[in-house]
Amino acid sequence: MADLRQLMDNEVLMAFTSYATIILTKMMFMSSATAFQRITNKVFANPEDCAGFGKGENAKKFVRTDEKVERVRRAHLNDLENIVPFLGIGLLYSLSGPDLSTALMHFRIFVGARIYHTIAYLTPLPQPNRGLAFFVGYGVTLSMAYRLLRSRLYL
Repeated sequence: MADLRQLMDNEVLMAFTSYATIILTKMMFMSSATAFQRITNKVFANPEDCAGFGKGENAKKFVRTDEKVERVRRAHLNDLENIVPFLGIGLLYSLSGPDLSTALMHFRIFVGARIYHTIAYLTPLPQPNRGLAFFVGYGVTLSMAYRLLRSRLYL
């Protein structure tokens, strides 16, 4: 069983934790961006959320949808759908002993694709910008899964 010193000496795992931290911080930013858009545009999902803007029937007008809020929220949901698999597969991939340069390529491309995807979503840039960014990130996760299964397949 590997001890903590051995894990800390694993360059690929340390690289993964660095890029995972970057992408998780970006995802946390999206939560704040959604809240900011809701407050700025006075658009809330629940009646109790708009208590500071009115009471009773007056508060109900703030419980609605808004395209700006929904765009940020959809970008955040897309992050959840893609970053969570990357984290799980990336961790297992990192522990499987891949070449450092290949692993760094995977991590950097994924993080770059997700950041570009967010920019393309929020700006909004015309398609296929967002679609290409999605598929590049998705392809990186699939590539790591394939390499992991190919090198450590114990079925």
